[in-house]
Amino acid sequence: MASLDEQAAESIAFIRHTMARSASFTAVPGRGGIAMGVIGIAAAVIARRQADATSWLWTWLAAAVVAVPVGLASMIVKARRHGVALLSPAGRRFAQGFLPAILVAAVLTAMLVRAQAFAFLPPTWLLLYGAGVMAGGSASVALLAWIGVAFIACGIAAALTPVAWSDVWLGIGFGVVQIVFGFIIARKHGG
Repeated sequence: MASLDEQAAESIAFIRHTMARSASFTAVPGRGGIAMGVIGIAAAVIARRQADATSWLWTWLAAAVVAVPVGLASMIVKARRHGVALLSPAGRRFAQGFLPAILVAAVLTAMLVRAQAFAFLPPTWLLLYGAGVMAGGSASVALLAWIGVAFIACGIAAALTPVAWSDVWLGIGFGVVQIVFGFIIARKHGG
């Protein structure tokens, strides 16, 4: 039979484990979201002016190459400022929800480009980013679910409207949605 001390230690370990699993990942950066939104709006404006699909694609890929490090760096800064470990159980759950959708988006992008099916890229990007945010958001603040819903709505709109509207939906999703929710996160969730 276990001693009272052993039982107490096991109980404390169980409580710590349960609390760590229930914690929210709070390092989602509002200010970084705003910066990524500005990049998204700039990309939408520039991409709309491109004469061919390849130039259009390079515009959006360049925007992603700039926006991803901005988002990651602002996440690291916020995590340090609030004493949140990025690889905490909540941080790992966030990544496990978010990253698979982003990986799938990258693979589908390569496949669609190879097939010269550029028209399918905007809804693919918006839908998968939204799905990733929703999945990652299950380990974070509830607001992330609404961000995911907004991206999915933009993705559905991009799928149902003429291709000429693609940059509008991409600009709304990766621009306006990022900025609006970035302000909310910065204001209500510490930056």
